[in-house]
Amino acid sequence: MSATALIRELRGELDEAGLRGSFLVRDLSTGEELGIEPDLEFSTASLVKIPLAIATLERVRAGELDGAEQILVEPGRSTVRGHTGLTKFRHPVRVSVEDLLYLSTCLSDNTATDVLFDLTPPARVAASLRASGLRGITVRHTIRDIGDTPANRLDPDEVHLAHLLAIGEGTAGRGHRIAQLDATRASSGSARAFTDLMEALWRPSAIDAEVAARVRELMGDNVLRHRLAPEFASDASRWSSKTGSLLNLRHEVGVVEHDGGQAFAVAVLTESRVPAFQQPGAEALMARVARSLRDHLRAR
Repeated sequence: MSATALIRELRGELDEAGLRGSFLVRDLSTGEELGIEPDLEFSTASLVKIPLAIATLERVRAGELDGAEQILVEPGRSTVRGHTGLTKFRHPVRVSVEDLLYLSTCLSDNTATDVLFDLTPPARVAASLRASGLRGITVRHTIRDIGDTPANRLDPDEVHLAHLLAIGEGTAGRGHRIAQLDATRASSGSARAFTDLMEALWRPSAIDAEVAARVRELMGDNVLRHRLAPEFASDASRWSSKTGSLLNLRHEVGVVEHDGGQAFAVAVLTESRVPAFQQPGAEALMARVARSLRDHLRAR
């Protein structure tokens, strides 16, 4: 099947499932790539935790931060619902900067992330990306701001109402009545921009090699493996990634490294027209579409 026919078929499957997405897969050895709307921008939710990790580690390397410094984290600090890490703690705890990075990147711990944003604010994280020559990713808000959506103020049995609002109030220009979903105001990016970021981490030049290596290690230890990992992780490959989720948005970006030496950057950012929080079918389809793009590239 030609690339054009494959993309047409995959677009049809996504549309039938109520999904629209920005997909890009790039062979990190040859630069060849294949995607679906790779320049379409989305609010990025927890994907901002990758640039935050880079900026924090750069400051540790420069001696501006001490990775071993213990930070006091009080319970109830985060106003955003979360299911992991410090967000669920009930008592004060001291955690080092480097361990906060682990919690933020590997467990997607929102409280740990906002403690790190207190040390390195969004504007400084964005400046770090620009200094590395990376364009197309904006970092404008803390997780505290990103997560304060209507869903955060509704009872669990009413969350579908927030999803209906998320689905129905977007604009053709990527604006939205919910500020956190407005790609012109929120932290945002496209599959192409995040593929460029993955390449900068796996083939470092502008990013310090030690910083890049630590971020790769953190992404390799990501415990959230329900989305793309089933199609990319195996005994003969390593899948390193970060997920992002917010209302009807489901994202994941990462790199699959094969034992034979091939490596592919994969970026998937999607929005759903289905007003439901739990959508395992959507997760599976995202992964299958990304895998199909990778398989087509690999067969060239």
